Amino acid sequence: MMDTSDLAGLLETLCPMFVLVNEDGRITRVGPTLQKLRPDQPMAGKEFLEVFELVRPRTVTSLSALMSLVGTKLHLKLHHTPRTALKGLIAPLPQGKGAVINLSFGISILDAVRDYSLTSADFSGTDLAIELLYLVEAKSAAMEASRSLNLRLQGAMLAAEEQAFTDMLTGLKNRRAMDVFLGHLISGNSPFALMHLDLDFFKSVNDQYGHASGDFVLQQAAHIMVEETRNDDTVARIGGDEFVIIFKGLSDEGVLAAIAERLIERLQQPMIFENNSCQISASIGTALSTQFTPPKAAEILNAADLALYEAKRKGRSRHCLYSTLADLQQGDATSGVSSG
Repeated sequence: MMDTSDLAGLLETLCPMFVLVNEDGRITRVGPTLQKLRPDQPMAGKEFLEVFELVRPRTVTSLSALMSLVGTKLHLKLHHTPRTALKGLIAPLPQGKGAVINLSFGISILDAVRDYSLTSADFSGTDLAIELLYLVEAKSAAMEASRSLNLRLQGAMLAAEEQAFTDMLTGLKNRRAMDVFLGHLISGNSPFALMHLDLDFFKSVNDQYGHASGDFVLQQAAHIMVEETRNDDTVARIGGDEFVIIFKGLSDEGVLAAIAERLIERLQQPMIFENNSCQISASIGTALSTQFTPPKAAEILNAADLALYEAKRKGRSRHCLYSTLADLQQGDATSGVSSG
């Protein structure tokens, strides 16, 4: 007949979470996986109910009572944290010499694997837990791959959207982005000023020094406009040498005139490209959203455009502000602008 030592050796292979108790209810051997849950607290030599709390049924307080539960599913917890939940079945040994209690994690297996760093080597080769672990690992890998793909797709979409709203030569916003931003400001009832800027003598630079020099001038002009505006302002290139600057929340005509003067002064400075001095200037027209009730994007753009052409008519390199309706009625009805 197989002795207790041989039985324990067999159980270690087949049931690595077994508990072998003697007739006094004291643990004599435990499976290697079970002991791994308490590596610094040997279970052998302790009473079974000292190590494990019987959650269901609760009335068991002795080995004899435990033996009466043969064939009944046991629900247990370890007494000390982490209080891992376990399930078990009890099988009495012949001649009343104790019992074998086989334990498993049940649905708490994922928590146990995480808490105790268990691997497939800690389970019986025929244990369904192995398949479950593989499934969980495969699912995690698939979810991570899906998450990574989604992040890449989102990044690609954002990059495409950014490209769709960006002027590739200057890095400024383009006409499409300007239209969207204007729509947001108007729908949000946010006051703003719109400055329409055209580079004077730009065609001469292109004709005299070539398109590469023209591109350089546009890039330098864009850099100056960004430097002379705030982070909340929007600078857009809407045509070959035409730009629009939208000043959110700004309606002070004096401040706008000062900004326009700085822009004109800086843009008049020679831009050196391949030892060639590229000389341009700027004409600027500005309109305020508060001059229109209700404000409409097309009307504000047209008003800034009229102001720009008045600046050009008066000799270029200057700034004009679109007049209010009262100024138009009292002033020059043809131009509809007043000098800023």
